[in-house]
Order: sequence, then C-alpha cells, then structure tokens
Amino acid sequence: MAAESTTSPPDTGREPFSPGLRKVIAVTTLGAFMTFLDSTIVNVALQTLTIKMDASLSTIQWLVTAYLLAMAAVIPISGWLGMRLGAKRVFIGAITLFTLASLACGLATSIDQLIVFRTIQGIGGIAVPVSQAILVRAAGPRLMARVMSVSGIPVIMAPVIGPTVGGLLLQHVGWRSIFLVNIPIGIITVLLALWLLPADTAAQPGRLDVPGLVTIVGSSIALTYGLAEIGNSGDAGSPKVVVALVAGVALLVAFVVLSLRSAKPLLDIRLFKGRLYTAASLTNFFMGALSLGAVILMPLYFQVVRGEDAVNTGLLLIPQGVGVAIAMWRVARFVDRFGSGPVALVGGLISIASTVPFVVIGAHTSYWWIGVAMVVRGFGIGTCAVPAVTAAYRAVSMMKIPDATVQLNMGQRIGGSLGAAILAVVLQKQLQDAHSSGDQASGFGVAFGWVLAIGVAATLPALLLAVTERNAAAAAAAPPAAPAGSLNEAGKA
Repeated sequence: MAAESTTSPPDTGREPFSPGLRKVIAVTTLGAFMTFLDSTIVNVALQTLTIKMDASLSTIQWLVTAYLLAMAAVIPISGWLGMRLGAKRVFIGAITLFTLASLACGLATSIDQLIVFRTIQGIGGIAVPVSQAILVRAAGPRLMARVMSVSGIPVIMAPVIGPTVGGLLLQHVGWRSIFLVNIPIGIITVLLALWLLPADTAAQPGRLDVPGLVTIVGSSIALTYGLAEIGNSGDAGSPKVVVALVAGVALLVAFVVLSLRSAKPLLDIRLFKGRLYTAASLTNFFMGALSLGAVILMPLYFQVVRGEDAVNTGLLLIPQGVGVAIAMWRVARFVDRFGSGPVALVGGLISIASTVPFVVIGAHTSYWWIGVAMVVRGFGIGTCAVPAVTAAYRAVSMMKIPDATVQLNMGQRIGGSLGAAILAVVLQKQLQDAHSSGDQASGFGVAFGWVLAIGVAATLPALLLAVTERNAAAAAAAPPAAPAGSLNEAGKA
C-alpha cells in the first residue's frame, strides 16, 4: 500500500504543533509513561517481595509473567475495540482499570491476590496501543516523525528512571508504594483525557473475527509465556517451554491462514505485502530485542559484578536515557530531510559500534567510559527506532492505523521477549561457568556479544528500508512513459 506521506509536504521542524495536537501528546504520553514506569519499578521489587510475601522467587516472578500474559491477550483486540467503542472511551476505561488495579495491588494481603490484581493491571495495559493509535491519527503523515520523537522521550525514559524510583520507594516508603504511586498519575491522566482529548465516534468494524481472535490471542499468550519462562529459568529445553513455543507458532500459522481467507480479518496482515511496511516492521521487531538487551544486562552487571544497590544502579543507567533523549530531539528533522530508511540504517550502525565496548567490559571498567558508551548506544537506538515506526505508519492509510498499531506493538513486545530469553540463557550459562574462574564480568561480555548480533540483525531490515525508500522515490520522480501510440505517430512525423 502506498505511503500517504508521498502527497504531503515535508515537515520543516519549525511549524509549531497545534494546541489540539499538543493536548493529545500530553495525555497519551502520560498514560503510556505510567504503564511502562510501573513495569520497571515492579521488576526492581521482586527480591523484596519474596521476603514480604514469604514466597519463592519463582512464585513472585508470576507478578511479571501474569502482567505480560494479560497484555498479550488484550493487545490483538485493541484495534477492533477502538473502532467499535471509540478510542477515547477505551483509553479512559483502560487507564481507570489500571489505576484501580494498582490500588488493589497496594492493598493486597497475599501473593495470590497480588498476582490476580497484576493480571488486571496487564489488561489495563491496552491503553498503550490505543493511545498510540490516537496519537498517530492526530499527527497525520506529515508530522509523524516529530510527534513520535516527542512522545517517545518519556516512554523510553521510564525504564531508565524506574529502577531509581523503585529503589527509593522500597528503601524509604515500603513495597506497597510501588503500586500506589500509580494512583495520582492515573487520576490525573483520566481527568486530562476527559477534558483534553477530542471526542471520537465509534465506527463499524464489522463482526468480530472470532477464529482470528482465538488463534492470535492463543499464539501471543503461548509465545509470551514460553519466552518469559526461558527468561526466568534460563532453560530453553524444558518441556513446558517447548510445548508453549510450538503451540504459539502453530497458532500463529493458523491465524495467518484464517486471516488471508477472511473478508474482514481481525488484523489485516496483507499490510505485509508492502515492502516498506515489512522492512519497517522487521526493524521495529529487532529493535525491541536490541533495546531490551541493555535494560536487562546493564542493571545486572552493576549489581552482580560491581555490587551496586538498586538506587545507584538506576542512576548509573541514566546515560543511556540521555542518549535516547538526544536522538529523539534531532531525529525527526533527519527523517524528514533524508528519509526514514537512511536514518534508521545510520542509527543501527551507531548502535552496533557502541555495543562493542560492552563486549570487552571488565570488572573494573571505568564508569565514565561505560557512561559515554551508553550515551552513544542510546543515541543509536533512538535514531533507529523512531524512523522505523514512522516509516511503518506512513506506509499505510489512515484507515489501517489500528491494524498497524497492534502489529507494531505485538512485534516489539515479542521481539523484546525473544531478546530477553536469548540473553537470559546465555548469561546464566556464562555465570555458571564463572563460578569456577571467578570472572563474572567476562560472562556479561559474551552476553553483549549476542546483543551485538541482534544489532546486526536489526540493521539488515533497516538497509532494506533504505533501499526500498530510495527505489520508491526514484519511481515517483521518473517521468511518465509516453503511450505507445504517441511514439508511433512521432516516428511517422
């Protein structure tokens, strides 16, 4: 499908956002920020919760797994619900549910209650894809890159500041505060959404594609569970992991077959017929794995190898967030001047080069050197991620925004889970081997070698994106061929 942006003049970066668009950016970004921040804060608190709840770490880990499974179940239907009920209504309802579930988590008296309420929180996480769809519609193709850059800063910063916030809350307030902190943010988000978001009208998406819904939800849950279990245990060969992954792939194949045969599928996978959309989606998938690599490995390195606590670890992660913020600040102008593909390719190459220092990281590597490398790596990731998402949205019509939003969110999350699973297996094996040698830092170096490989994998579709954009631009600029009849007449003359 042709990109809509081909008929829109380029964004110069100087035109101010309209008041209405600024309101949409503020509200949707705040809601997404709350959900991402909550995830990173809870991850920091798992060890503390094992003591407070008198439960094993494997049981406490279900606080993360249940949340991920719930989100995996609701994301596929978010586009259909947004059209059927109205995106604003779904967004407000989701934030309200997330806030109430946060209150329930803060008041929970047992681990079973906490897992149930975390599952409800995950259902409320449907606010993330719905908010993105609202934002993309409000921005339009021409302002897409700049809007994605502005709205992406708080969302990407959440995993950076989350460990620090979580550590401070655990040390000075208590574990219940890591959930209760969401309540004021949620209330403010709901009130602002009621006041500032434009009214939307429900569309008629047609009958719900039940077979498609069952297969894609089942696939998403199975794949997420299997990959999460690998990340938790580091064992990719256990029967439950193998069964979950095989079932997930089988259900995904069934979903594709059913969708291609359906006149009105739940998700229009025919969008992948477009090279531009496919290349951008693949880049987005691998960037999910690449960005999550540092989120997992660097905190563990600081805590396991360098002996830092949660608060100091969070502070030491800030440089990567600074790099991402710098990229977000400038990348929109680069995209509108050079195109999404070339900018994403350069960002991918920067992320590859800046990962090399981590491959040779040691137990006494200077924090200054690590910080500089993290800034550059964050800049590379941001410079690659934003153009990929922008290109994907520009490659589809406005009517297909809900489908693209769901597919991009699912791709990014499954990519992140796959990256986390791979790194968990590698790191666990390396740390086991390090018990005999006493060199834990080298194990992290090997794990970052895999991050480097993922970076190379992300750069390949970025290269395809750049080539596809160049060919499309050349075809659009070529003069139309003269009709054969006119050529014959000219020859006779």
